[in-house]
Amino acid sequence: MPTPPIIIIKKKSGHGGHHGGAWKVAYADFVTAMMALFIVLWLMSSSTKETKVAIAGYFKDPLGTANKTGTSMTGTGESLQLTKQDMALLKEKLQKTIQKINDLDKLKKNIEMTVTAEGLRIELLESEKGTFFDSGSSALNQSGQELLALLATELRKVPNHISVEGHTDAKPFTGKGSYSNWELSADRANAARRLMQQPAGLRPDQVTQVRGFADQRLRNVKDPLDAANRRISIIVQYLSSDADEAGSPGKDAKEPGEEKPSAAGAKAESETAGKTEKTQ
Repeated sequence: MPTPPIIIIKKKSGHGGHHGGAWKVAYADFVTAMMALFIVLWLMSSSTKETKVAIAGYFKDPLGTANKTGTSMTGTGESLQLTKQDMALLKEKLQKTIQKINDLDKLKKNIEMTVTAEGLRIELLESEKGTFFDSGSSALNQSGQELLALLATELRKVPNHISVEGHTDAKPFTGKGSYSNWELSADRANAARRLMQQPAGLRPDQVTQVRGFADQRLRNVKDPLDAANRRISIIVQYLSSDADEAGSPGKDAKEPGEEKPSAAGAKAESETAGKTEKTQ
């Protein structure tokens, strides 16, 4: 009788084949996360202060929904805590914002920003034909309105106080009556303040000073009739602690081309400042 064939049945399990590589994916994710962690730790230990605050700002707002740079937050979380050291960062941010707008980029030669002993000074310089204001008027033209609205939107995010100054050249105002460069400089400063304090602009309590100086603080003392002497200055003042370190606001805050006054000149300037406040 023939021997029946022996049939061997081998069962293959698909469980190991289906899940056998899953651990590799998990391990790769773990290694990537650890590498990112060590990179961040290395950056935090070896980078400059500016890089550290930028990294901290990213982790506080990784999606950029608050449109903030990496500085510490205060108040409701809508403001940047700009200290004396951070003022240069604000200057850079404003310059980049203006450059993104094509219509305003052509005006960049008429916009100057300088970090001074008083704070960040933003100068809007007029030209012979008028750049931001109609000639001989306190009425803002389209370019002036757009730029001031843009600045107000950005500056409302900082807790710092703002002061606004109006300046003219030395050419006597030719209007009717007793209206002079004193009134014109103060009216232009107030016109800028009103526009910047419109809804979505500066906070109601953010502007602390509006000053008109006429031709008493010329930007170009060698040419008193230079159109650049006609300007609006917006000063983002240091916080109180920073102002104490730098001296009282405005101290030694010379503008380009301005000579440092003597003791007698300082007294006259003080009297002029008092006269300015009365013309606001």
